[in-house]
Amino acid sequence: MRAAVFFAEGAGARLGPVALEIASSRRERQRGLLGRDGVEGALLLSPASAVHTVGMRFAVDVAYLDRAMRVRAVRTMRPGRVGLPRPWTRHVLEAEAGALERWGVRPGVVLSVREA
Repeated sequence: MRAAVFFAEGAGARLGPVALEIASSRRERQRGLLGRDGVEGALLLSPASAVHTVGMRFAVDVAYLDRAMRVRAVRTMRPGRVGLPRPWTRHVLEAEAGALERWGVRPGVVLSVREA
């Protein structure tokens, strides 16, 4: 996984930088946060349109992003859940439950990613 940071702007949010891991290979996306007890910052799955929390040890916030990195929806998923695919989604951002709200990441916010 590649290390990066992300910033959020728009819809009242002004945030950054937040530590970010980028999972871009199929293997990295399939593994995601499985086997971890938490995450520092967030994980970006790209490309991705859905996630699951089967086998997860903790609840996660999930932000569904379109091609322009605009947040289209945010959900909190408890362990053992399967999220429905969202056809307009190109990227999925995962963080520990409650983090996205603290960071002001909500629908309408645009994220920008910079390699670390």
